[in-house]
Amino acid sequence: MDYDLRIWKRDDFMKKIISYVIPCYKSENTLGKVIEEICDSMSKMTEYDFEIICVNDGSPDNTWDTIKSLSGKYNKLTGINFAKNFGQHAALMAGLRQSKGDIVICLDDDGQTPANEAGKLISAIEKGADAVYARYEHKKHSPFRNFGTAMNEWMAHVMIGKPKELYVSSYFAVRRFVVDEMCKYKGSYPYVIGLVLRTTKNIVNVDVNHRAREFGESGYTLARLLKLWMNGFTAFSIIPLRAATMAGSIFALLGFIYGIFTIIKKIVLVDQVDILPLGFSALMSVLVFMGGMLMLMVGLAGEYIGRSYISLNADPQYVVRDVVGDELKDKTVKNADEV
Repeated sequence: MDYDLRIWKRDDFMKKIISYVIPCYKSENTLGKVIEEICDSMSKMTEYDFEIICVNDGSPDNTWDTIKSLSGKYNKLTGINFAKNFGQHAALMAGLRQSKGDIVICLDDDGQTPANEAGKLISAIEKGADAVYARYEHKKHSPFRNFGTAMNEWMAHVMIGKPKELYVSSYFAVRRFVVDEMCKYKGSYPYVIGLVLRTTKNIVNVDVNHRAREFGESGYTLARLLKLWMNGFTAFSIIPLRAATMAGSIFALLGFIYGIFTIIKKIVLVDQVDILPLGFSALMSVLVFMGGMLMLMVGLAGEYIGRSYISLNADPQYVVRDVVGDELKDKTVKNADEV
C-alpha cells in the first residue's frame, strides 16, 4: 500500500501545472461561478494539475470576502488582496509572480471569458505556440467597450508592433518562460500586452465564444481606457502634464474648427464687409492650431519624463495587503520591487 501511494505521488508530481490568474474587481456575484467552471473543466483534463490565483484589485464591494470564502472551499485557490486599486495589469503581474504553472492562463472575473474553453488555449500551447489569445467572433460587450477594444488594438499595432492580424484580449495563455521574462519587469506602469510582444513573436489566436455579462457593468470607464491607452503609448500619471496634453488637443481641435468656419464664412458671406482686419481670422486659426499642437507635443514629452521619474523613485506596481490559500504554505507573494 505504501509503495502504491509513493507511485501515485510521483505521477501526480510529474503532471504539468496550469495556473489560472484572475484579476478581480466588483465580482462578488460572478467569481464563484468562474471558479466552479474552472474546477469542472480541469476535472476532465486529468493529465494536468492546476492552481487558481485571484487578485482583488482594491474592489469596493465584498469581492475579497468572496475570495476568502472560496479559498476555504477550494484548496487550490490562492487569494491576493491589494491595499488599493492599482489596475488590471498590476493585478495580472501580481498573479503571474505568484503562479508556478508550466502554462499560465489569464481570464476575467465576470464569466464573459468561458473557462470551459480553456482547453483550446492549452492545446495551442502544446502544439508549439508560446502565447495564445482568445478571439471572439461575436463580442457581447457594450458599444463603448467595443470601441475601447478597437482603439487598444489600433494602438498596440501602431505603437508596439502588434501584428495586424493578431487579436489580443484579456483571455490568454502563455508558457512559463514567457511569464518568467514578464516578471522581470519592475517599472511602475506594467502593460501586459507589450511585455508579451517583446518576449516572443510566436503568438496565435484561437476562436472561443464570448458570453453576455450577467451582473454589473464593465469596470473600464472612459478614464480607465484613456489611462490604458497612455500606458501603451509610453510603455511604462502625471496629472498636470496629462492636462497639458489634453489642453493641447482641445486647442488644436478648436483652431481647426475655427479655420473651417473661416473658410465657410468667406464663401457664404462673400458680399458682406468684414469688420475685422484682412487676414485676422486666418492668422488666429493658425496661431491657435500651432499653439495647441506644440502643447500636445510638450505634454507627450512630459509624460515620458514624468513616468521615467516615477519609475526611478521605485513607485510600486502594487502593494499586497493580505494573502490567503493553502497553496501558499511554501510561497510568499512579493511586490515588484522585491523580486
